[in-house]
Amino acid sequence: AAAGFRLTAVRREPAVRLQHGVSGLEPLAWSEDHRVSVSTVRSIAVLEQLSDVHSGGQEMVIHRTAVPAPSAACLLKVGPKKEVAECKEKFANSVDPTVSQTFMLDRVFNPEGKSLPPMRGFKYSSWSPLGCDANGRCLLAALTMDNRLTIHANLNRLQWVQLVDLTEIYGERLYEASYKLSKADTPRGELGDFSEFQRRHSMQTPVRMEWSGICTTQQVKHNNECRDVGSVLLAVLFENGNIAVWQFQLPFLGKESITSCNTIESGINSPSVLSWWEYEHNNRKMSGLIVGSAFGPVKILPVNLKAVKGYFTLRQPVVLWQEMDQLPVHSIKCIPLYHPYQKCSCSLVVAARGAYVFWCLLLISKAGLNVHNSHVTGLHSLPIVSMTADKQNGTVYTCSSDGKVRQLIPIFTDVALKFEHQLIKLSEVFGSVRTHGIAVSPCGAYLAVITTEGMTNGLHPVNKNYQVQFVTLKTFEEAAAQLLESSVQNLFRQVDLTDLVRWKILKDKHIPQFLQEALDKKIESCGSTYFWRFKLFLLRILYQSMQKAPSEVMWRPSHEDAKILVSDSPGMGSTEDDQEEGTSKQASKQSLCDAGKGMDIDDTADDSLPQSSDVGGREPMEEKLLEIQAQIEAVEMHLTREHMKRVLGEVYLHTWITENTSIPTRGVCDFLMSDDGYDDRTARVLIGHILKKMNKQTFPEHCSLCKEILPFTDRKQAVCSNGHIWLRCFLTYQSCQSMVYRRCLLHDSIARHPAPEDPEWIKRLLQGPCTFCDSPVF
Repeated sequence: AAAGFRLTAVRREPAVRLQHGVSGLEPLAWSEDHRVSVSTVRSIAVLEQLSDVHSGGQEMVIHRTAVPAPSAACLLKVGPKKEVAECKEKFANSVDPTVSQTFMLDRVFNPEGKSLPPMRGFKYSSWSPLGCDANGRCLLAALTMDNRLTIHANLNRLQWVQLVDLTEIYGERLYEASYKLSKADTPRGELGDFSEFQRRHSMQTPVRMEWSGICTTQQVKHNNECRDVGSVLLAVLFENGNIAVWQFQLPFLGKESITSCNTIESGINSPSVLSWWEYEHNNRKMSGLIVGSAFGPVKILPVNLKAVKGYFTLRQPVVLWQEMDQLPVHSIKCIPLYHPYQKCSCSLVVAARGAYVFWCLLLISKAGLNVHNSHVTGLHSLPIVSMTADKQNGTVYTCSSDGKVRQLIPIFTDVALKFEHQLIKLSEVFGSVRTHGIAVSPCGAYLAVITTEGMTNGLHPVNKNYQVQFVTLKTFEEAAAQLLESSVQNLFRQVDLTDLVRWKILKDKHIPQFLQEALDKKIESCGSTYFWRFKLFLLRILYQSMQKAPSEVMWRPSHEDAKILVSDSPGMGSTEDDQEEGTSKQASKQSLCDAGKGMDIDDTADDSLPQSSDVGGREPMEEKLLEIQAQIEAVEMHLTREHMKRVLGEVYLHTWITENTSIPTRGVCDFLMSDDGYDDRTARVLIGHILKKMNKQTFPEHCSLCKEILPFTDRKQAVCSNGHIWLRCFLTYQSCQSMVYRRCLLHDSIARHPAPEDPEWIKRLLQGPCTFCDSPVF
């Protein structure tokens, strides 16, 4: 590989141990909202990466959930229950061994097992794009070993909910259509005919499924007005080569969100994999489906859809590889790139075929669609078991089971392209391991790997312990530069990059000078709130790095402390605050003793410096913390004011003269103008217009318990004259006067639920992310 592309992979803790063995062909997938799904024999384990600003630990913060496998076996609907039972009995007892043996050993016909072991676990899982569920996050499509295809959503962060069973719905549709794809189809045989029994199963046995990007459809309302509605497509490839394209309206809530289902005949024998082909040329989006076969061929199929805005497809199928060379297509990735020589956008299709990588470059010119293809050889000595791609820069990663990962970087030539590739030996990072799957994070900062123990002294391990481990693919400097030049301008969508930055600051206990200066320049030049949020993130991490980590586990009760507190407490009893203060003092004394016992000599020497005397050591640290705290509060206040201006702008645009909205408009105006040091001409002009519209009306909020006025003196809470405290919604600044409200992912702020009587513009405000960390709100 070229020296410019030298990659140093560094291990990132923690390694996550899986409770069950992995299953399926590509068991690992990483979603756009930073969740890693791992298909296992009992469930899909979901690991959500968080860039936690409230913890000082250097390890990656992972929130773990699971989608359990259904307890009942999935039986495909091929006819009336009674008739199916009779046919199964007939085929099982057939005197013709080609019928009875084929029937008894086929797990599609016998998913429940009987004498064979039950088909438990998941075959494949696929993440939708960001913005598909009710919270604006990703949906998970899951395919079980017994061919049940379901869609799941994680609506409250702790529990996964099954929204729809597509296998059941598709089976019902085929049953109603008498298992004919079109009305013109001639009726086939009866169910009692074994070939017809096989045909009805193969036409609804899913092999793979993949989500398209989000597209816009036009919906006609009752008054003949057209409105744009977001929709997403899910393509499901079946064993007989058919593809069902489901269209869902967003946000996807369940069966009622299904718009349509169209079936395409691909004509490919023994299909093994599919992927969406999405290409943008002269602001026109083209789309199709890439299908690969177990015999070798790869081709793109056109997908015709009605009412999809700005959507185009191919006139006819395009064959990318036609040789029946018996090299099965295992995985396909489609990467949009820009061709520097042709000065146009192009599409790179890569497919894993055995131990080789097949690539195909497609670009549209005046002459039509140009197709260049070839194979990359000499990558692995064993077949490729998993392939993943970083869609931001086109880098492809492949791995074989012997723990070797290859990084392939596309380099454009005058006509087509070539690949620079280098080897990443996971044995140098994790020791001797076998690999079962890889996935790259959305911004390319990390590679997740499923590993088990490798051979030691030429012997295989007795037990297999499956683990998900992480390695870095970028340096801190690369991550920081990418965050500063980001076109996304959203911290939540770049959690993998912010985690690298967080790790560096927690290790070094300071923000590097170059990053601080570059960020200040960005804030001065464009003033985007994204850079202010990035600054807030850095300051919070710096604050955490300065904190003294407790050496004892925080939740474990200390009996000695309790005794001391009881003896020290005065006869009349002490307040809760005093007790807490006492406990913290005792805990800090204890932690210092324990720290002294457990440390190396070097560590104690270093750590004793700031504590050598109260004046010389502790005070500078406390001063530094107070200084950082003041900076944090200043940035938070700036972000609050910017959001207040946005809310007031919405109020001005959507209200009539002297109209009372539920938003405390007058309170927000007074709060903005209360600081003499804050001089923003835009805010002053906006407030002047709003006050003129309000015509001396104040419309204050009232406490729901005592009907007293709730003054707007604090952005976080409202306190009435009787001492009732209500938290304020950070999106609309209304007081949340109910026991149920939402909270942002990192517990930064709280927001109220939309009410049925809320106008559309308030509901739109309530859909926004956190104003401090860009996280979604639950």
